[in-house]
Amino acid sequence: MMWFNYAQAQSFMPTEGTKIASQVDNLYGFLLAASFISCVIVIGGMIFFVWKYRRRTETDKTAYITHNTFLEFLWSFIPLVIFLAVFAWGWNIYHDMRTMPKDALEVQVTGKQWAWEFEYKSGVKTGNLLVVPVNKDVKLIMTSKDVLHSFYIPSFRIKQDVIPGMYTSLWFNADKLGEFHVFCAEFCGTQHSGMLATVKVVTQAEYEAWLIEESQVGMLPLAQRGQKLFQAKACASCHSVADASAKVGPSLWQKFGTKELTEEGEFAIDENFVRESILSPNAKTTKGFPKGVMPTFQGQLNETELSALIEYIKTLK
Repeated sequence: MMWFNYAQAQSFMPTEGTKIASQVDNLYGFLLAASFISCVIVIGGMIFFVWKYRRRTETDKTAYITHNTFLEFLWSFIPLVIFLAVFAWGWNIYHDMRTMPKDALEVQVTGKQWAWEFEYKSGVKTGNLLVVPVNKDVKLIMTSKDVLHSFYIPSFRIKQDVIPGMYTSLWFNADKLGEFHVFCAEFCGTQHSGMLATVKVVTQAEYEAWLIEESQVGMLPLAQRGQKLFQAKACASCHSVADASAKVGPSLWQKFGTKELTEEGEFAIDENFVRESILSPNAKTTKGFPKGVMPTFQGQLNETELSALIEYIKTLK
């Protein structure tokens, strides 16, 4: 199957990935056309009359001009009808966007500084990757772990604030195969612009095969399970694993077995150091990086998962 990244083929508007996106674009197209025609009529008419009725001699006097009730009614009534039509059109689209479909595929979405986590009812978890079947209603139930975020998919023309301490929801039905960008549209900290994710729209058969593959993570070798977990928890948003470049946090590449200079002194990076850094990240902070940025994963990971992450970090060479 040929895959196409629609994010690379955008012109005036992002590529339409849903039926609602087409409806939104039609409304915007009408507004642009109506605004252009209105501009031509008003500005063009003004320029024409300024030229036509310009003062020709020093003795010219302004002619007596009376009002025209019919014209005054028309230039008030016609815009009113257009505005009411646009309101009804927009309300109808908004109603469709906010009416949640029944029997939709539900996915839990969690926003955090600075990544998106997705969890399916089957227990599969991913970080910064949402895989959905084509032509299927998908409902996102969203919350935040820290600050206010905003889940935004330009190609689907949908956006919803993600708020700590409560749930918000959003739905879509993607009608094109491919990959689409997800952004955070609410400033949420220093790495706000890097809070990116991908919606991958696949066939139903590919989606079911992907779910089965992801659900069998527990059968993988420990290091590979750690790599999957590293991705699911979106750790790569803050830690580089391919080189020594620093992100929000220090790079993990080639770090295991070396020594780390922290605000509390110099420590060997061994299993205990990595474990403590995951569960109590503020106990020892790498020099040059602020405290309080990395959240604790205490209570979110069991011992097997911790061991898997440690084994994966050992392989980063």
